[in-house]
Amino acid sequence: MRLEGVLFFPVTPFGPDGDLAEQVLAQHVETGVTAGAGGVFTACGTGEFNALGLDEYTAAVRVSVAAAGGRVPVFAGAGGTLPQARELARAAAANGADGLLIMPPYLVSSPSEGLVRYVRDITEAGGLPVIIYQRNNARFSPAGVAELAAIPEVIGFKDGLGDLDLLQRIILTVRESAGADFTFFNGLPTAELTVPAYRGLGVNLYSSAAFAFAPEIALAFYRAITSGDEELVRRLLTGFYRPLVELRDQVPGYAVSLVKAGVRLRGLDVGGVRPPLVDPSPEHVTELEKIIAAGLEIIGA
Repeated sequence: MRLEGVLFFPVTPFGPDGDLAEQVLAQHVETGVTAGAGGVFTACGTGEFNALGLDEYTAAVRVSVAAAGGRVPVFAGAGGTLPQARELARAAAANGADGLLIMPPYLVSSPSEGLVRYVRDITEAGGLPVIIYQRNNARFSPAGVAELAAIPEVIGFKDGLGDLDLLQRIILTVRESAGADFTFFNGLPTAELTVPAYRGLGVNLYSSAAFAFAPEIALAFYRAITSGDEELVRRLLTGFYRPLVELRDQVPGYAVSLVKAGVRLRGLDVGGVRPPLVDPSPEHVTELEKIIAAGLEIIGA
């Protein structure tokens, strides 16, 4: 299974009653795949993985798999407490997911050896291809990632930490044992802002939160960065991504709630976010609308 292109992390829509809006999710995923996503990562960070019950998670995976229709791989988030993570892994496998993105464990900090055991246990429970997610309290050692990369089901590593020194050492260590088939990708929030830096390490794949609400901008950036159009890359980073990041950083949790607001602004009613996240203020929604308009103007859309 090879991931390429722009990776799509859909939001999880909620209806007026607060329940999962399955038809809206199906439309959201269908739109993203049709637009040109290289893979779908459902019920992950942008999809409010932390706020979903097992039944909702199961439905989100089932709906996303059906909407993708086999055109691109569908990965589902799995994490939290170990018993919960195992249960989610089994549910994802039973509902057709192609793989798992293993989220950081709940609350506790732990040594790399403990994280290795955590990933092993979840992988065994689901039996699916697995991508490790390094972020927050999930900080892996180079030797730990190399140990996990020796497991056939562990196929990739998503970095959301941004420690390029550590990531370079992980890449060098893993490449010595696992070779070039093991996948690394940039998973920082609003990853486009750091794509040039990650490409310097040979990490060309990245997730795109902006794709969920502005796929035409995200794809224009991807084409520019891969074709060497440095001028368009600079204009998009300056006129769209930088102001988006500056707005995102004003309130904790905006990395998710701004994306959801952006999807609503583009015409799909996906509802608001669940606690402990908060929806953007009206002033910030207006600012987001201006940022999207600026991005569309840059690409001539």
